[in-house]
Amino acid sequence: MFKRIFTLVTLFIAATCAVTAHATTISYSAALNGGNEKAANASIATGNIFLSLTGDLLTINLTYTGLTSPASAGHIHCCAAVGNNAVVAVPFAGLPNTTSGSYFNVIDLSLLTSYGSSFLTANGATAASAEAAFLAGLNSGLTYANLHDATYPSGEIRGQIAITPEPSSFILLGTGLLTVIGAARRSLAR
Repeated sequence: MFKRIFTLVTLFIAATCAVTAHATTISYSAALNGGNEKAANASIATGNIFLSLTGDLLTINLTYTGLTSPASAGHIHCCAAVGNNAVVAVPFAGLPNTTSGSYFNVIDLSLLTSYGSSFLTANGATAASAEAAFLAGLNSGLTYANLHDATYPSGEIRGQIAITPEPSSFILLGTGLLTVIGAARRSLAR
C-alpha cells in the first residue's frame, strides 16, 4: 500500500519536473514602494514590474504612479539580498520622465556589455560572465528594480524581484495532489 503511494508520489514529482524543465519562459515580478528602499522613505508612490525571460530576451513591463517628482532613472540592480544595494545591471533606457507612467522594453541579455559597465567589470568583464551572473541573481531573488528622481536621487521606490509561478503550474500541482490523495484513500479503503 505505502509502496503504491510512494510510487504515485514519485511519478507525480517526476512528471511535474519534466513539464517545468520544458518551459521556455520564466516570469518574475516585484511590487515597488518607498519602504523597500535601502533608506526607507515615506513616499506614497508605488509601482509594479513584470519580467519574462525567454532565452536571452528579457521583457520588462513596468508601471508606476505617485512619484514626488518626475522619474530621472530606473534600473534592475544585481546581485544583493533584500535591504542591500548592488550595481546597476540593466538600466531602463527611455524611461518616461513623468511622476506616473509605464515602461516596456525587450532587451537581449547577451548584450549586457552595453548596459552596465560596473556590473560587467564586477562579473568577469565578458558578456557571457555578466549574463550568467545576472541570470543566477535573477533566479535566486538577488535582483531588485528601483526608480530614481530629484526628490529621492538614490531611489524613491524599490522592489525585490522574485520568480512568479505560472498558473498552469498550480493547476498541475493541484491535479496531481488530488490524484495522489484519491489513490491513497482507495488503497486505505481496501
